[in-house]
Amino acid sequence: MPLATLKHQIAAAAGPHRQVCLLAVSKLQPASAIAALAAQGQRAFGENYVQEAADKVQALAALGLEWHLIGHLQSNKADVAARIFDWVQTVDRDKLVTALARHRPAELPPLNVLIQVNIDDEDSKHGCQPAQVDALAEAIAGQQRLRLRGLMAIPAPFPEAEKRLAAFNRMHALFAGLRTRHAQVDTLSMGMSSDHADAIAAGSTMVRVGTALFGQRPTP
Repeated sequence: MPLATLKHQIAAAAGPHRQVCLLAVSKLQPASAIAALAAQGQRAFGENYVQEAADKVQALAALGLEWHLIGHLQSNKADVAARIFDWVQTVDRDKLVTALARHRPAELPPLNVLIQVNIDDEDSKHGCQPAQVDALAEAIAGQQRLRLRGLMAIPAPFPEAEKRLAAFNRMHALFAGLRTRHAQVDTLSMGMSSDHADAIAAGSTMVRVGTALFGQRPTP
């Protein structure tokens, strides 16, 4: 799908009084494909793997892109992640909070952080439980090298539309509650290629789209 078409769809779903950010998911895509999309005006890109991202960040440094980690972060990769990413969307435990804060370089702005929530309690997915959000938020907010921005989730791909919408609505309720306690919170990252319109309708402020932009991912 052309970038302009996708942005038009997002704007239509958001309506005239809301702005929804598009994160282009570039996992397994070559740097040349990212550069081509950047030439069309896309600035924010999401990567799943720290080392793969590090190579692309270096190769495309001259373009001044914004890089988001949207894959699971192992603690032993936190030092690299803290240096190369602008956002980490998958913080789900205290150990990551302290590691990212410790390794974020002083010459860079605070690292933008989202708390990943396992909203459907799936064994196969990472993320904290909804009841753990407030404690993690307090831990992040207490770190000068981190900036708490909000929540992220990958709801279960239920075939029933009402179940998918229920998960989005639960995430929005968590987000709204978090905003009452942390004024800087402004980002709810949910919705992908197949469900971004429903996620936007439920209150998403950032959608993560890969396949619709790049086509099917190359085989790793």
